[in-house]
Amino acid sequence: MQISEDELIIRGLLYDEYKAYENSYQVYKKLFDDTGEEVYLFREATAALMSRNHVSESITRLKLWDDKYPGKIEVRRLLIPLYLTIRQVANAKKEADFLLEQSTELVDLDLASNSYLYAGNFKRALELLTRIYEVRPVESVLLRMTEIMDQFTNERLKAIQILETHRRMNITSNDVYLKLLELYQKERDVDGILETYKALYTQDDNELYLKKIIDVYIYKRDIDAAITFLEETKAKDDLLYELYKTKRYFVKALALADKLYNEDNNAKWIAEKGVLLFEKSEDKNDKEMIASVIEQFEKAVKLGNDDSLYLNYYGYTLIDKEVDVKKGMKIIEDALVQQPDNTYYLDSLAWGHYKNRDCAKAYKLMKRVVDEEGLEQSEISEHWQAIKKCNK
Repeated sequence: MQISEDELIIRGLLYDEYKAYENSYQVYKKLFDDTGEEVYLFREATAALMSRNHVSESITRLKLWDDKYPGKIEVRRLLIPLYLTIRQVANAKKEADFLLEQSTELVDLDLASNSYLYAGNFKRALELLTRIYEVRPVESVLLRMTEIMDQFTNERLKAIQILETHRRMNITSNDVYLKLLELYQKERDVDGILETYKALYTQDDNELYLKKIIDVYIYKRDIDAAITFLEETKAKDDLLYELYKTKRYFVKALALADKLYNEDNNAKWIAEKGVLLFEKSEDKNDKEMIASVIEQFEKAVKLGNDDSLYLNYYGYTLIDKEVDVKKGMKIIEDALVQQPDNTYYLDSLAWGHYKNRDCAKAYKLMKRVVDEEGLEQSEISEHWQAIKKCNK
């Protein structure tokens, strides 16, 4: 039974919708052969292009049509990508030249630019894309321009300038920022990288961008600037707290520890206050200060904090300051249950044995610490010398 033209058209459109381009190619080929209608030839060629199949045959059929009806701009628009698909770049460029004689429409400038790009005429491709961008400043064109400028025309700094102007004047996607980051990294422009991550974070408060910002500040050895940024953005107080500790801004750190505890009731912040009070003190033997430190650790433990890091700090303070050596050692042993091979905890326990004048046990533990860690750390070296002397 003969299938009607209308039914074939419907089939072709359905195949297109479901991206079954091989099927739609066969339908449109039959329609053109049956009717000789131009529209079916162009749809046939489009289906060949989309399926990347029957490309040479479609080129031949288009060229025959062009010989019969010269000057059809649609033929140029199809021949260029078909030639490029089968890597006949010279023919694609030739068709691009013809196309530009016929049209200055942006879509045709865009199409022709691909031929010049593949042909290695990068300046001509860039010129056409620039003309498009000046009329319609869209990201897709901008990114192609800057890729050419970076890779082929040695205009990386100009590409950065264009991207920066675009992002300041337009709502942009992350693709523009990521391209900027790529170019700034190639230029080793740390400040450019920093400002781009800041812009990204302003647009999308992704924690990854925040981490990158802080990483760059640390790379620049500008911790104070990182602190200022975190204070202004109020982005991540726990990170700000760590930076306060790094810079020994103990007053600010104590205030922030109180704020964080009020927010989440995590006993960690009480233990942190104990650490801060000790580190803040100029006189490490001040009895009032030591009592305050112990009070904070006691409170933290009662509130459920059993982190071995704080247990070790607490226990060592009791031992070293001879407040309660026996209790201190018990606390260190609790820490070692969590991390039995932690040399810092073993050092603390060895120091407890030393304070109890159990020099043989102290020596045995401390030798293990020294064998693993060496004597570069001053506290380990001091403990080792004292324990060796005690053990003689």
